Amino acid sequence: MRLIPTIILAFAIILAPVLWYVIPMAIGQNYSSSGPAIDSQARIEIEILNQQVEDIRLRLEDIREGMSALGQEVRNRPAFTPQTPGAGTQGALTDGSEVFEQNGVNDIIDAYAQVVLIADRQNVNKGLKVAGPTYLAAKLGRPRDILSDTCEPMTNARLKSQLVTEQVGPIRVTMLKPAIESLRRVFENVRITDPDLYARINTAGALCVRRIRGTRDSLSTHSFGLAVDLNIDGRLDTLGDGRTQLGLTILADFFRTEGWVWGASWRREDSMHFEISRKQLEEWLDQGKL
Repeated sequence: MRLIPTIILAFAIILAPVLWYVIPMAIGQNYSSSGPAIDSQARIEIEILNQQVEDIRLRLEDIREGMSALGQEVRNRPAFTPQTPGAGTQGALTDGSEVFEQNGVNDIIDAYAQVVLIADRQNVNKGLKVAGPTYLAAKLGRPRDILSDTCEPMTNARLKSQLVTEQVGPIRVTMLKPAIESLRRVFENVRITDPDLYARINTAGALCVRRIRGTRDSLSTHSFGLAVDLNIDGRLDTLGDGRTQLGLTILADFFRTEGWVWGASWRREDSMHFEISRKQLEEWLDQGKL
């Protein structure tokens, strides 16, 4: 009788490993319908992720190659020699602030004279207002009693004593002295910031004592020596078409900072025209400059 428990124990010891192997297989067969499906979905997701990673890797390689080519292009560009005294990569505007000077070839150098639409032209002067001929005559007197359609000499003694003819930056003009000084600051800031544009600035005139064409006796702001007409490369802008030269849109920011109004905002657009604002004129009057 003692032999039976011993035989059962021995059989159990032999059977245990078999059961340990067979039972999991039987259980696996019962769930075989779901196992492969889960594995397939996982593989699909892994493949999608792998493809996304590969796409990112290829894009990074393209970016690295582009940056390398750009760096080589920059290294091959000729160095820009500043026109101002002293070394360094920075210059100073006449108002004391610093700007980075151009270092290399200007990619849009041939586009300054390109004609473009004037964006939001009704607001280009940021609140600056024209002085207007009536206001100017009341504050300064008429520059000449009798006007015609052609430019004639100024006879107003007060204004005539303030007239100056000078080379101001890239152009030579005749204007009232405070306007000349202000214009010089404008051009100096342009020269420091964008020397390529500075070199292409031209003028269609400043002082011209006459009436506005088409009127009987309305004074032009040019009659007071407080306005200047500019263009790029000597190409005159078309009056009233809502378009202007790209270079003039850049210049307008410099003029606005100095208190000049840009004629691009007028109902009959005249984007070559820049004149002193009422605010700036009042400051000069308060300072006794006029």
